[in-house]
Amino acid sequence: MEKAGRLNRFIFTLIVMFASWLMLTVTLRKDELVVGFVVSFLVALVGSDYLSEHGLAHFSPKRIIYLILYIPYYLWQILLANFDVAYRVLSPSMPIKPGIVKVKTNLKTDSGKLSLANSITMTPGTITIDAKDDTLLVHWIYVKDASVEGATREIGAPFEKFLKEIFG
Repeated sequence: MEKAGRLNRFIFTLIVMFASWLMLTVTLRKDELVVGFVVSFLVALVGSDYLSEHGLAHFSPKRIIYLILYIPYYLWQILLANFDVAYRVLSPSMPIKPGIVKVKTNLKTDSGKLSLANSITMTPGTITIDAKDDTLLVHWIYVKDASVEGATREIGAPFEKFLKEIFG
């Protein structure tokens, strides 16, 4: 995919920054909206060349639908992982089997790989400690399968099926 024009990248960055502002502030007060737009405008003005390569090409109905589906799925995975970690902490025998495993990814874009690494890290019980090419190094609180295929299936694949559609 070819690099988008400057205006295209600016508009994309402005939209993403303002949408992020709205999600973080969770308010529709006029003063908040004005400040959010001004800050988003300035960030887009200064950083759109660094924050986006493809601009509005990222906006497709399919990607937006997968992003909307990913958010509750991701939150559900966080909830499940919280209960799992709480069980391990509160259990008298502390059933942990920590280890570092390799997780392979089929994601091709840096944005997709970054989102996968962050999704893994934000899920309690796992933390991405390194990323190189198509491999993530992950610390896992309870290693169920130390093989690359097993760790990929358990840790990365559930997120990757969505992220592949969102980031290509």
